[in-house]
Amino acid sequence: MSSVLANNISGKVVVITGGSSGLGETTARHLASLGASVVLGARRIDKLEAIAADIRTAGGEVAVQATDVTSQDEVKALVNLAQERFGKVDVVINNAGLMAIAPLAETRVDEWDRMIDINVKGLLYGVAAALPIFQEQGSGHFINISSVAGIKVFSPGGTVYSGTKFAVRAIAEGLRHEVGGKIRSTIISPGAVESELKHGSSDTQGAAFVKDFYQQNEIPSESVARAIAYAIEQPADVDINEIVLRPTVQEF
Repeated sequence: MSSVLANNISGKVVVITGGSSGLGETTARHLASLGASVVLGARRIDKLEAIAADIRTAGGEVAVQATDVTSQDEVKALVNLAQERFGKVDVVINNAGLMAIAPLAETRVDEWDRMIDINVKGLLYGVAAALPIFQEQGSGHFINISSVAGIKVFSPGGTVYSGTKFAVRAIAEGLRHEVGGKIRSTIISPGAVESELKHGSSDTQGAAFVKDFYQQNEIPSESVARAIAYAIEQPADVDINEIVLRPTVQEF
């Protein structure tokens, strides 16, 4: 990484939902090591505080707040915390997600609702919280975590999950079109990456399938953290709109 691009991360204020584990945690640690101030939200405040302690010990700047992305008020409070603590918000990473794999015939409607609430509405709450700030600043960057399942339907079993991730891509692209110019919008679509996402299935067969699939394919979460850093570090007139990354061995 060139010093010029590294300096384009240093000093930026980055809000990350789902920051207590997996992609969110790894991205927070990586960006903090490059000089960003990170603001982490998740439901598990104990996990967030442990991550924050590590980041501070390493000399980084961090703030944390218990956040359930299904609550618009809590997402807004997280973004407001970033502005209050650090004076601005440069990047919002809508990362919190749930993947519950089961055939449609199981009619696990509660899980369908939960995926829509977290994966779609949670993202929209992040946009609603940050967009007015970005517009007032005249700058900002949304990074929305989708999936390769948002490009090709993950079926059987992942139909509803794919539906939410197709929605992420549609919303993120529409966002880019509507507010582009000074505000950037990036879609990150990973394949099988080490995270707690793989533990979201209550269906026994679905959980077994996902476990086996990840064991055969997954790559470290640092892979996504580096992709996110690449998008952030670009000059303000460069908008990386989408990055798709898979394990080399993954066919889907």
